[in-house]
Amino acid sequence: MREPPGLLDYARRWPLRLVLAGVGLFLYLPLLVLVLMSFNDSRRTTQWKGFTLDWYAAVFRDPELIAALGNSLMIAALSTIISLLLGTLAALALWRFRFGGRTLVDGAFALPIVVPEICMGVAMLIFFARVMPWPVGMPWPFSLGPIVIAHVAFSFPFVAVVVRARLQSFDRSQEEAARDLGASQWQALRDVVIPHIRPALLAGALLAFTLSLDDFVITFFTAGPDTVTFPVKVYSMVRFSVTPKVNAISTMLLLLTIALTFMALRLQARALAEVRR
Repeated sequence: MREPPGLLDYARRWPLRLVLAGVGLFLYLPLLVLVLMSFNDSRRTTQWKGFTLDWYAAVFRDPELIAALGNSLMIAALSTIISLLLGTLAALALWRFRFGGRTLVDGAFALPIVVPEICMGVAMLIFFARVMPWPVGMPWPFSLGPIVIAHVAFSFPFVAVVVRARLQSFDRSQEEAARDLGASQWQALRDVVIPHIRPALLAGALLAFTLSLDDFVITFFTAGPDTVTFPVKVYSMVRFSVTPKVNAISTMLLLLTIALTFMALRLQARALAEVRR
């Protein structure tokens, strides 16, 4: 008896291929145009006059852009470290312990992932303005505190999800064997559990860094008047005009995001391959 056609059989048919190609062009062609126009020798983005790298040089000569990039990198680094610590501890607690309200806590970790960013941004704005006002005039980088806290709030659940998925493949008998051989609970965690989840830790850190670096909505609501991040600065430039300089900035941020995302996906794929072995 002949088996029914599978998904790959349908994928070999040219109409489906044509639809997939059209969807791919719809999604990625604007990005390719943006990258191409970043090398345009004209200030107008609607007319191509020639190839140049002057706009990339102009980006590095802009002190405000460099300061905004430094703020974004500082925020991303701080939020990644804190998110990695909190997310790993949360994943270990939900994986190891059984306690009342565990299902509720598990579901609460998913809220920052599914809640729209605009809602979370408004909630953070109200929180910092009414509940916990940040001291005015704090020296840099302490003036970035509200943004770091907001980024940690939506980043660490992603780390917890990645680390917890890795922990599901861990054989607890290895930890028990280490304890039987005289290792303390901390030594077993450090020498047995942590090496197993290291790919997930790296993937979660890269994911948190990428999310923090690219975030605009939540940062827009929580940034102070004297604190400008890279996405917010780009948005303020786009409001007046879209020049090849903006295209060059966007291309650089796009390439950095793609590189970090690619590294995170490779680490996750490597971890999955080790589990299947």
